[in-house]
Amino acid sequence: MSFISQEKILKVLLGFNPWWNSGQIPRDFEKPVKRLAFYEAKKYFYHSEIRREVILSGPRRVGKTTIMYQMISDILKTSSSKQILYVSFDHPMLKLCDIGDILEVFENNISQGSEELFLFFDEIQYATDWDTWLKTLYDQHPTYKIMATGSASPVLATKMSESGVGRWTQIRIPTLSFYEYIDLIGANKPDLPKNIKPTQLGNLDEKTLTTIMISLQPLQKHFHQYLLIGGFPEVAKTQDISFAQKIIREDVVDKVIKRDIVSLFNIRNVSEFEKIFLYLCITSGNIVVAETIAKEIGVSRPTISNYLELLEHANLIYASKPFELKGKKVLKSKPKVYLADPAIRNAVLMLGEEVLTDPLEMGTIIETAVYKHIHTFFYHQHPSIGYFRDAKTQKEIDIIVSFPIGRILIEVKYRQNSTISENEAIVDWANDALTKGAIVVTRGDDDYGMTKHKTNTKIIRIPAFAFLYLLGHAEKEGYEQSQDNL
Repeated sequence: MSFISQEKILKVLLGFNPWWNSGQIPRDFEKPVKRLAFYEAKKYFYHSEIRREVILSGPRRVGKTTIMYQMISDILKTSSSKQILYVSFDHPMLKLCDIGDILEVFENNISQGSEELFLFFDEIQYATDWDTWLKTLYDQHPTYKIMATGSASPVLATKMSESGVGRWTQIRIPTLSFYEYIDLIGANKPDLPKNIKPTQLGNLDEKTLTTIMISLQPLQKHFHQYLLIGGFPEVAKTQDISFAQKIIREDVVDKVIKRDIVSLFNIRNVSEFEKIFLYLCITSGNIVVAETIAKEIGVSRPTISNYLELLEHANLIYASKPFELKGKKVLKSKPKVYLADPAIRNAVLMLGEEVLTDPLEMGTIIETAVYKHIHTFFYHQHPSIGYFRDAKTQKEIDIIVSFPIGRILIEVKYRQNSTISENEAIVDWANDALTKGAIVVTRGDDDYGMTKHKTNTKIIRIPAFAFLYLLGHAEKEGYEQSQDNL
């Protein structure tokens, strides 16, 4: 036992677990709208055949803790409140304890011999020897169900390869999709056909496609607000954009860069690290050359590569790798770097509503949002997601999703004229047998339909707000169908 008394630990635990006395979750804890990731977490948590401890990872303030509370609320419908333990290792006192100390207090004073326990460990990366404890609990207590959260994916990934293989599953929680944002603010959602996916719109007749697009048009009025601050549940509903951006800077960016990464990975020069992240915010959606950043910041190339990897694992950026001609191979050099959410970039650069009238900035913001949604939608299928650019001709395709059996092409043309000429790369690649879908993301709500190119795979234009909403809608249907199969 640590030098902290059991009485003091129990007092902290009583504050974390009010349901021990009331038998229910406080209203402020459980939010009525469930993230799409809730359904995936629930699937693994309750799976009848494949037992796994569930670890939720993702940026700060995306709702990982809320998913835990929603799960606890579900458990309270069928189990005793005293079988449930929630702990946040962000608490200064609990950082001085190990998981064994806490469980001893819980078992001696609350659960009192219950064989089936539900354990929830928040910000587990701050717990001493947490990976060893998860291994021990999994091996020695087959009736325990365990869920944890962590904001530092490098730590989770390293420990998973050592102790977590076959014992826990990591579920990444992204920022809110446009579909989830619409759900959260309570806007009316259109009735859509079952199993409708953006890549399949080219198979619809013109009348059906028009009906779908008209039904989606009312959502467009919410789209700009979503792009400015809508990725984070806590601030998504506010109309005070400057305050929301302040919260995002302080809670999402500063805490990760100045506390999480610095303390967990021994970053010595925080100012240097901040400058690199600011550079990436300014150049989001562009090809990153490590040598160029190193020269601008005044650090070595290996340092840049290390920092980029840490930022990616800390869920603040995405790195999109370049494909060779025809997408035969993914290259390691010169990735495109995107911020994990447009709201992060807007908050760091303090871009307010004026950015909505800047065509260049909006192009960057939309491409960032599209990449985030694509990465989230296809994450569980493990495709290669990258881009193509020919150095000689400057032909390019913004996003390529590549599977062993084919690929999907996405080109972002968020402007008044979304015309695609015959000599553009997406037209050339749409004639290749491996291409299964080709999409041009447009600006206007009436800018949709098939292009006139005679290609093997039809190229379809879809307005950005409609494309992102349909991706989220398809993702939700996928989760619901997997729940039905449990």
